[in-house]
Amino acid sequence: MRFIVALLVFGVIVLFHEFGHFTLARKNGIVVEEFAIGMGPKLFGIRRGQTQYTIRLLPIGGACMMRGEDSAGDGSEGCFGSKSVWARMAVVFAGPFFNFIMAFGCALAIIASSGYISGEIMQVQEGSPAQEAGLQAGDVITKVDHTKVKTFEDFRLHIALNEGKPCTITYVRGGRTEQTLVSPRKEEDGVYRIGIVGGVRVRPGPLGLVAAGFHEVGSNISLVIKSLEMLIAGKVSSQEISGPVGMFSAIGQSYQEAAQYGEAAVILTLLDLILLLSANLGVMNLLPLPALDGGRLVFLIVEAVRGKPVPPEKEGMVHFVGFVLLMILMVFVMFNDISRILGR
Repeated sequence: MRFIVALLVFGVIVLFHEFGHFTLARKNGIVVEEFAIGMGPKLFGIRRGQTQYTIRLLPIGGACMMRGEDSAGDGSEGCFGSKSVWARMAVVFAGPFFNFIMAFGCALAIIASSGYISGEIMQVQEGSPAQEAGLQAGDVITKVDHTKVKTFEDFRLHIALNEGKPCTITYVRGGRTEQTLVSPRKEEDGVYRIGIVGGVRVRPGPLGLVAAGFHEVGSNISLVIKSLEMLIAGKVSSQEISGPVGMFSAIGQSYQEAAQYGEAAVILTLLDLILLLSANLGVMNLLPLPALDGGRLVFLIVEAVRGKPVPPEKEGMVHFVGFVLLMILMVFVMFNDISRILGR
């Protein structure tokens, strides 16, 4: 059951991403020759109109294959290359954008159901860095360093990722805004904390719900970007990188743990995972790397600036090399995932 749930979650995220490409392609009159979920050998497929819809063996991706996408094309009406550069940019950007839409929808569902935890401090532990800095129960944290705090999770993540560096906390007490400097302490589990418990559960109205949904998506996007920065800076080991196998394992484990608390807990847990993974996929696909949507957007931006496209054979070679390197990275990451799972 864990595997089936993980497969469905991952499949839905990829499906929505590819559906973004598909929707904008069709809207711009581009023929989609194949809409595939998964990679590798085709398991089965069905043709509807000019499009073949297929399920492939490896559930680690998908594809929306458009006519003339990887070549100059023949200039026919349904060819990708026959459309304006702005139409092609919209089609390429639509995949990641649909992932952000999916993340936003999940955020709305979660917050509408259970609200969010505010930045108000409920308890300060004795002898903690927070107590030493003068923080008290009832204080409402509004900012930590330059990061605005709307939810307690904003604060917790900033402290956890700041590697123990002293941070300036802005808070409201009795209607007055004050600041204090706190030095987080590394605890036994290796996570930095300052020793507070927060906060109050807030159930926003319609406008507040939309604002909270945007904030939640933005927080998840910021988390992905911060993780990439830490990886590039060497603060995260390559052994800690997780790929599809690791994601499948994490989804399955989260489902199993949530199942102990009933169906509502399972639904909220899966929505939270889809939110995080969908935001992650959206950001990763916008990276300006060959074979990714971001890499294709770079070539289209160059075309818009130059007034003419990059020669298709040169662009194709760049994407091919990028794809090969991406597959090598995928094998390395999968090896890491399997090694971690078997080492448990």
